[in-house]
Amino acid sequence: MKLIIADDSAVVRAILDQKLTKISGMEIIASVSNGRRAIDAAKGERPDAVISDINMPEMDGLEATKILSKSMHIPVILMSEDASKGIAAKTAGAVEFMVKPKVNEYGKSFFDELEERLSAIVSASPQPAHAERGSRNRPFRGYRVLCIGASTGGPTAVAEVLKGLGRNFPLPILYAQHVEIGADRNLADWLNSNCDNLTVRLARDGEEALPGTVYMAPADRHLLVDFVKGNSHPVLRISDDPPERFLRPAVNMLFRSAARLYGKACLAVLLTGMGRDGAEGCKLIRDSGGWTLVEDRSTCAVFGMPAAAIEVGGACEVYPRGEIAGRILELARSKGLQELDI
Repeated sequence: MKLIIADDSAVVRAILDQKLTKISGMEIIASVSNGRRAIDAAKGERPDAVISDINMPEMDGLEATKILSKSMHIPVILMSEDASKGIAAKTAGAVEFMVKPKVNEYGKSFFDELEERLSAIVSASPQPAHAERGSRNRPFRGYRVLCIGASTGGPTAVAEVLKGLGRNFPLPILYAQHVEIGADRNLADWLNSNCDNLTVRLARDGEEALPGTVYMAPADRHLLVDFVKGNSHPVLRISDDPPERFLRPAVNMLFRSAARLYGKACLAVLLTGMGRDGAEGCKLIRDSGGWTLVEDRSTCAVFGMPAAAIEVGGACEVYPRGEIAGRILELARSKGLQELDI
């Protein structure tokens, strides 16, 4: 695995270089002092990942990550001594955020965690052999709900998709995102301020989800569709059921509940993320007659979740991120609504 280290502290760079090169398969191809140099190094010899501090001169880690992750599609692990920088790191496009130890506290537990996260990036990168762009099945013409799932790199991906939906979007939007405890409200507020065409907020137990509003799962709680009202609007349930595969909220939990109650009237989107969450849910939605869109590898920060959905046959269509909103609008605004038994 080829890595670039970016930190304005020569001591920290030396510590990271010394420890990481002792790990089998790890190679440091550049060790630089700021974000601009990290980008230049990445252009010269493309790395598998970049490990970067946030606070650096000339160009900080956040600005560099926006270019590395979004334009060059290189995974970035951002670090900072300030734990509150996690949301800023994720919204910049970082695949992971880690709290940076003090110089004399770089111990075994830190490097074990860093190695685990780097290994996860590698394991998420292979592309399935059959990532079809379209589907032989025909989409339904009468969707009543849009579900979105995302994980690593999700905030920026979701923001781009939501902004592309324009104003007066005709469906309620239910959104499950893997997010740290305490960071959910900041993320919802950030999305709401950056997507002024829609209202984005944390979902509340027992509320009716209305068109043109995004209901985000709270951290460490599942978001489910409890039942569907006669006007086709979902009534939400916030659940403390056990984590699924160590995840709460779990995208699969949301997708399964929507598939069960909406069937062919369910439209779902699975965006960038590490792991396999959402794959089973996509397959169930597709098997129920609903329609699923997953993000193409070319624009994913990490291709794990979309790749898993494609692998199990849960993806009806695969699109680069920039084309997803337009396709959602085509499907959601289709004429000829059919009667549903929901």
